[in-house]
Amino acid sequence: MSHFLTDVETLRARARAGIEQGPITEAYAADRERVIGVLNASLATEIVCWLRYKRHHFTAKGSPATEAIAAELLVHANEELVHSDMLATRITQLQGDPDYNPEGLLSRSHAEYAESLDLRKMLAEDLIAERVAIASYTEIIKWLGTDDPTSRRLFEDILVQEEEHATDLLSFLSAM
Repeated sequence: MSHFLTDVETLRARARAGIEQGPITEAYAADRERVIGVLNASLATEIVCWLRYKRHHFTAKGSPATEAIAAELLVHANEELVHSDMLATRITQLQGDPDYNPEGLLSRSHAEYAESLDLRKMLAEDLIAERVAIASYTEIIKWLGTDDPTSRRLFEDILVQEEEHATDLLSFLSAM
């Protein structure tokens, strides 16, 4: 039978002593403030992506095929908004404040905001933004390692959808 590295009584005493820290225990090994900063930059990225997808959804016009693409862009927008909520939730779990301030939103974001009325350019910019998110989130996952497994899993879950978005966008571009 395996045993805990720390005896149960010590775990209980530590939990009582740090009750005001909520889920943050001595087992948390990451630089909490730095993680909150990374989470806030990712929050800005998801908000910028949501805004870009919403604009592209409403400005994509043309053929019936364009209507199908516009509908998928709305799905992507809604998923980006869910990602932003997930990130904000994690920030508050770490006793940080989610940064929703629109001033400086683009400078905090990993992705850029791009406007165009040309569908091909819209899709290309959306794909570029997804590739930026995929690359940055992959780096964040590696950086977090085992120091903050909850945040790492959060980024892993978001990464799955970002890769799906990139695949969808590449399919649309390839069909044009």
